[in-house]
Amino acid sequence: MSWDDDDAYGGRPRDPDRRLSWRGVALQVAGYVGLVAAVVALVIGAVFGVTMLGVATNPEGFAAPSAQGRGAPLPPVTSAADDEGGSSGEAGSSSTDSTAASGSELAPMVEPEPESEPVPDPTPHVDADWLSTVAAATGIPERALSAYALAHVVIAAERPECGIDWTTVAAIGAVESGHGSHGGAELDGNGVARPTIVGPALDGNGVAAIHDTDDGLLDGDSTWDRAVGPMQFIPSTWDMWGSDASGDGIADPSQIDDAALAAARYLCASGPMTSAEGWRGAVYSYNHDSDYVDKVAGIASGYLAALG
Repeated sequence: MSWDDDDAYGGRPRDPDRRLSWRGVALQVAGYVGLVAAVVALVIGAVFGVTMLGVATNPEGFAAPSAQGRGAPLPPVTSAADDEGGSSGEAGSSSTDSTAASGSELAPMVEPEPESEPVPDPTPHVDADWLSTVAAATGIPERALSAYALAHVVIAAERPECGIDWTTVAAIGAVESGHGSHGGAELDGNGVARPTIVGPALDGNGVAAIHDTDDGLLDGDSTWDRAVGPMQFIPSTWDMWGSDASGDGIADPSQIDDAALAAARYLCASGPMTSAEGWRGAVYSYNHDSDYVDKVAGIASGYLAALG
């Protein structure tokens, strides 16, 4: 017996109109289900799109700090005659990556080619009252803060289109070495980190493999390169970007003035940092890690907020 036989329904003749009505109902239900599915898909797509837009600017999501130019005012300066032997001198060089303070062992990135190094004007020193006020508000040690602020001042004159300010440099200094305090180091009166801050050997064991490039002169390792100093430069990067910021005639990656402006110049080599994209690209060039960029952004934003 087939389902088309009249006996299939208890001997009662099948009503063709009724059969069609059930089919109509089924089609209607299917249509409603399809409509609901389409609406749900549209809502999910919209939420996903908005989320991706947020993550494009803030890789950690909407809770992540914005990645854009900080906008801190230019620190006030005095002449060297008014402040002899006080703050740091100026100009410096650039950076590479490594995260000594946080203990991560990230591979150094390929550095942009440096331009011919401008000769810094050794006259301005950051105003002492500004330093004490901002250091108290942010918790940044004055000696390190003076180097970050000087980097801001010098870059503003050298490359005004860059738009970098001291909060970004300071945030990188915080992440890389705790402002020159990593491993129990301290900045001495000349701004040199003692003992020398040296990162792990770049021997390919979880990090990039970079064979020695300086005969161990800067990092004490004649087999592998290591990142050195408060801003964590590898010797090959320092060879390209190192300059004398403190005016002592020596380009030293362990000297905070040299290293801070070095980092600023390196960052500015990526282009203007006045937009979210430009700022993020510059910091990413320092360390190719989005989490690192977010961390620097959060710290820099905190310094700016502390100014009131």
